[in-house]
Amino acid sequence: MRLFQVLTTISFGDAVSNDTLALHDTLAKQGYATKVFAENIDERLQKKHKHISPIKKLKVARDDVIIYHMSTGTKLNYDIAEYKCKKIMIYHNVTPPEFFKGYSNIAYNLCDQGRQALEFLKDKFDYVIGDSQYNIDELKKIGFTAPMRVLPILIPFDDYSKKPSSKIVFKYKDDGYTNILFTGRIAPNKKQEDVISAFYHYKKYYNPKSRLFLVGNSSGMESYQKRLDDYVAALGVEDVIFTGHIPFDQILAYYTLADLFLCMSNHEGFCVPVVEAMQFAIPVVAYNSSAVPDTLQGGGLVVDTDNPLEVAGVMNHLLTNAELKDTILKNQKARLASLGHEVVEARFLDYLKEFLENCYEKQ
Repeated sequence: MRLFQVLTTISFGDAVSNDTLALHDTLAKQGYATKVFAENIDERLQKKHKHISPIKKLKVARDDVIIYHMSTGTKLNYDIAEYKCKKIMIYHNVTPPEFFKGYSNIAYNLCDQGRQALEFLKDKFDYVIGDSQYNIDELKKIGFTAPMRVLPILIPFDDYSKKPSSKIVFKYKDDGYTNILFTGRIAPNKKQEDVISAFYHYKKYYNPKSRLFLVGNSSGMESYQKRLDDYVAALGVEDVIFTGHIPFDQILAYYTLADLFLCMSNHEGFCVPVVEAMQFAIPVVAYNSSAVPDTLQGGGLVVDTDNPLEVAGVMNHLLTNAELKDTILKNQKARLASLGHEVVEARFLDYLKEFLENCYEKQ
């Protein structure tokens, strides 16, 4: 028996790809024969990881197992059904296409196709793992009937102990400013405009000596980035900094500098950045949407409103109330422990054991 992970694109630094690579290491450590296959492969990863191959090279036997990472529209969503072996789906969620209408036809079509493919896939898998209960509930509504389990993304926390960019830290550190942070690709579902609006009100009414870091790549979403730039200009708000695509050590630097992490995203299948914020002991304020509360599970302050003035008030209350901040950070630390690499890895191996034992019983 061999275990093959399959996904449409494996790239440098995104959550699904990182999860795939971390799971590969887990499987390899357990002695399984395992490889990763993808339609699109980042050249940097292919040079570094010899276990990654193009999907056209995938050949399976009946006793092999495919672990399929589902997150977008692709022909592979239909081709995967043709492989004559046992199959596990890991569902990372597909962003509703409506978010991209008017911004990117490519993103709209990919997400629309992905959503349509879920109906086709509902009876094509023997076992399903979702990053969050939110993802599992979504599949249940569609009609998936295979055994389902929740497993958070396997995050390589050791990476966050690497040295942050001294250039970025030196530029902003200890200048008396309160630093508000959001990390995530520039995309309409992330609602960076709501982050900007809440920051504008916080800066205007509570703390003029504050700045906002929006860390994320806008590639493919240039029209949305333009609207954000225009919005900042229309508000006349200063100290809003878009970093664009930056190296990992610079991302670490912005986490090091942050006093508060503000997430106003309207759609997440898991939301790795809030976990990263917890790892850096940054108090989190997050809008109550999709999988975000499920990921936080008591860590951070979850707000039920996207009213920017109200959110600004919550931000100020958290930043000025030492007792509340301490409580939030303690809750975040507790939640972080349940997301630890060894904890999630052990759960994954338990689920895999359950799946394999059930398969053998049926043979």
